[in-house]
Amino acid sequence: MNYDRILIRYGEMSTKGRNRSKFTNKMKSNIKRLLADDRIQVEAQRDRMFIYLNGASFHEVKEQLLHVSGIQSFSPVVKTSQDLDEMKEAALELMKRAMIGTTTFKVETRRADKTFPLDTHALNHEIGGHVLRGTENLTVDVHHPDLTLVVEVRQEAVYLSCESYPGAGGLPAGAAGKAVLLLSGGLDSPVAGYMMMKRGVEIEAVHFFSPPYTSERAKQKVIDLADVLTKYGGHVRLHIVPFTHIQETIHKQVPENYTMTSTRRMMMRIADRIREQTGALAIVTGESLGQVASQTMESMAAINDVTNTPVLRPLIASDKLDIMEVARKIGTHDISILPYEDCCTIFTPAAPKTRPRTEKVQYFESFLDFEPLIEQAIRDTETIMLPKKETEIDDLL
Repeated sequence: MNYDRILIRYGEMSTKGRNRSKFTNKMKSNIKRLLADDRIQVEAQRDRMFIYLNGASFHEVKEQLLHVSGIQSFSPVVKTSQDLDEMKEAALELMKRAMIGTTTFKVETRRADKTFPLDTHALNHEIGGHVLRGTENLTVDVHHPDLTLVVEVRQEAVYLSCESYPGAGGLPAGAAGKAVLLLSGGLDSPVAGYMMMKRGVEIEAVHFFSPPYTSERAKQKVIDLADVLTKYGGHVRLHIVPFTHIQETIHKQVPENYTMTSTRRMMMRIADRIREQTGALAIVTGESLGQVASQTMESMAAINDVTNTPVLRPLIASDKLDIMEVARKIGTHDISILPYEDCCTIFTPAAPKTRPRTEKVQYFESFLDFEPLIEQAIRDTETIMLPKKETEIDDLL
């Protein structure tokens, strides 16, 4: 017996009221985009979603679904009619396939259709007894079973499964609006992007690229990081901003201990323009309070001075070990630690100002009009939509 469908449970989305369909439709479209298999069909219902495999491999689909934001859990299921004999035979076949290494089990019936003639206790008894008679070395343990056979009796059909897998939880990416993510090549910003996607945010990523000080490998590293984020349910548009001229100008114009602050301010100004162009509502950064000189309260206040747009910092209270743990879990850690420098690590002053004063950095910047440089950088920005339809990327090695 092969699984022909997957049942998806919504979790947090179940608490939504009249706008629940907005969330379920978004998750449906995210799943269809992620799976990209013409054989697979996705059906969204009010309290459940079904993926019809139509011959596609469950194990391949499973690996992709584990990452999708909005899914609380999912189970491969077999569908039967409400005929008791058909239910019992399907249950026995499922258990025979899944019971390797199993010595105890229980049946857990959920009777959504209250008109079904047998109550949950009677159904547990009937199906459990049939399984026991058809197998060897298997006993019932209702408290701590090795395997649980779930039987859901609904009006349209009965669904049986003995496997359940956790999803990413949260809300489907794109259901809660759009934000611009400042994406460097480090550990923090991809994790920040993941956390926002998990809260339903669609990401427009912005990366600042400063050749010849930063290499094509550094650029490819960021493309790879953005591509990993697409596994969590949504596409990501990556804007690669040429930043060399602006950085060189800051280095010549601004006193050394204030160059880091001014650099971050120019990044924020450019990100805010891209936010306006793309219809995003906020800017997201990977900043963690006190982690580096530019992430003190005073530094963030001076950097925020250039915009009235909300700046979201999901990692603000996280320490580095916590961030690294999440990076490993989501698959960005090994890419982030590749030794290719981004523009944040070049022109780094020996003693950056940790408590910069906003009026001072404004004064230093006032001697040159940065606006033409910002406009030129935005005009020359390269935009890449991920995931790419053609997965092959030029080999840069």
